[in-house]
Amino acid sequence: MPSVVLKNKEDVLAYLREQIVDESTVAVGGSTTLFQFGIIDELRSRNLNFYDRYAPGLTPAQIQEVFHHSFNADAYIASANAVTLKGEIVNIDRTGNRVAAMMYGPKKVYLIVSASKVVKDLDEARERIRRVAAPKNAQRLNLKTPCVQTGYCMDCESPDRLCAFETVIKRQAIKDRIHVILVEEQGGF
Repeated sequence: MPSVVLKNKEDVLAYLREQIVDESTVAVGGSTTLFQFGIIDELRSRNLNFYDRYAPGLTPAQIQEVFHHSFNADAYIASANAVTLKGEIVNIDRTGNRVAAMMYGPKKVYLIVSASKVVKDLDEARERIRRVAAPKNAQRLNLKTPCVQTGYCMDCESPDRLCAFETVIKRQAIKDRIHVILVEEQGGF
């Protein structure tokens, strides 16, 4: 998979401006990183057809419609929970829309990944997700799960369980579709 290492959020915004041309259709996955790096505001300010899952006032049905439109986007921007030294992209997802769009649909996928999410192997990736990504995301989403209290994934059976889907992307079938943008600056969980 193509990858690039960038220093900070300003470099990420400049990179995305070069990659995504005006009037493109763009969608995003749920991501704290995208907000922290100013990507959501950037997309809203550009001359793009932005399927904005975060637009104020959307009903749950409208959000689902945005998720479905994401599969036809020219560009899909998200983050990952972990990336191994071998380049495996590891994620846990609650509804599956984010990981599904990474694997299928949009013409190009740009994954914005802070260097703190790079781990040795799949075991470390899963441990990072259990100790960092899952509990913090469950807390951010106000879910009623044990990990919000303990700070560690308990492999719960809660109806609010965040860890419904686990995916490992090892390679891509369509050359140069998925781009991994590693960022030295800390972002996300």
